[in-house]
Amino acid sequence: MNKPGIYGVMAEFDSPTALVNATRAVYSHGYKKVDAYTPFPIEELSDILHLHENKLPLIVTLAGIAGGISGYLLQYYITVIYFPLNIGGRPLHSWPSYMIVTFELTILFGCLATFLGMLALCGLPMPYHPVFNVPRFETASRDRFFLCIEATDPLFDRLTTYGFLQTLQAQEVSEVAH
Repeated sequence: MNKPGIYGVMAEFDSPTALVNATRAVYSHGYKKVDAYTPFPIEELSDILHLHENKLPLIVTLAGIAGGISGYLLQYYITVIYFPLNIGGRPLHSWPSYMIVTFELTILFGCLATFLGMLALCGLPMPYHPVFNVPRFETASRDRFFLCIEATDPLFDRLTTYGFLQTLQAQEVSEVAH
């Protein structure tokens, strides 16, 4: 059974190929709550872990649309409803003059949504993560590759998962404490 206070089980590999093969094996075995830590991006690994499926483009698009609409409506409200001035017989609703502010607010809202959305979706700021408790994890930023199966996975059993990761030619397998 699961030991209290355990985040998961982590395996260390010495090459990206070994990590990709192990990740495929873990997914084919049925584990879904899996994360990998590498010193550089590995495209194959992103495909296996389904990291390309994110919500950021939708968030940015919706924020950009909201910015454009708010910029346009703000100007419309001021020039047509709140303080209408008929100068030289021109129409009160002169939409070409609204386009600059509408464009700028679209960009502003999109940029703010990108920044805040990335922070929220990545779980940042995160000054502490349980994988930092693994003694050899500091080499993940240099030349080692790690694969962690989280304890929240439905198939997770401490001993079974530990043994399964050892069969994948891992350099070292260790428990990750909370």
